[in-house]
Amino acid sequence: MKLADYFNQYNLSTDNIEEFEEFKKFLLEYNEHTNLTRITDDDDFNVKHFLDSLSIFRTKLIDHDKKIIDIGTGAGFPGIPLKLYDKSLDITLLDSLKKRIDFLNLVIDKFELKNIEAIHARAEEIARDVKYREQYDIAISRAVANLATLSEYALGFVKVGGYFISQKGPEYKDEIKDAENAIKIMGAEIEDVIKVPLPNDIEHYLVVIKKVKTTNKKYPRGGGKPRKNPL
Repeated sequence: MKLADYFNQYNLSTDNIEEFEEFKKFLLEYNEHTNLTRITDDDDFNVKHFLDSLSIFRTKLIDHDKKIIDIGTGAGFPGIPLKLYDKSLDITLLDSLKKRIDFLNLVIDKFELKNIEAIHARAEEIARDVKYREQYDIAISRAVANLATLSEYALGFVKVGGYFISQKGPEYKDEIKDAENAIKIMGAEIEDVIKVPLPNDIEHYLVVIKKVKTTNKKYPRGGGKPRKNPL
C-alpha cells in the first residue's frame, strides 16, 4: 500500500507526504553504506517507521509548539516523522552513536528544519545538565530497553506536569509491573496505556507516564547502571 493510502486510512494529513517519501529515499540510500535501519522493505518502512512514529499523536498530548526529546532516536524515529508532520514542534534528537547524529544533522540541513537539534550524548549524562534537565514537555522513546531502564533515562528530562511516552509491544504489562518502582522513584506515575492498531496485526501500545514531582538529583545514575541494574 502507498504511504498516502496509509495516511488516509489513519486520518493523517497528507500535506507533507512528499517530504516523508523524500526522507525515506534519503535514509535508504544512506543506509547502503552506513547501517542505520534493518527495515528496508517499502511497506514495512511505511508501517514500522512512519505509522508507528505518528501513532504518538493518538495520546492527544502532542500539539503545537510542544518541546519534545526523542531518547535513543536511532535513524530519527519517532522524532523526524513528528517534526515533518508538525513543523511547530521543538525537537531534540538524542543518541549515543555519532554516526546516527551525523546522519540526522544531514537530514536537518536537507529539509531546512528549524527548532530541532541532534545531540551525540548518553542520556544518563546529559540529563544532569541544567540546560536539559526537566526542560521538556514530552520525552519519547521506542528504544530497545525495558521500561524501568527507559524511565530512569527519560524522566529526568521531563518537567513536572509533563509526560514520558514509551512505545511498547505486547509485553508491556510485564514491563509496567517491573518498572513501577523506577517510575515512582523518578517522580512519576502511569496515567494511561493506549492500544494502537497497526497493519499486519502488529501489536503496538503507548505507555503514558506523567511526571508529578521533581526528580531527585541523584537520578539518573551513571556508569550504565540504569541498564545493568534497573531501579
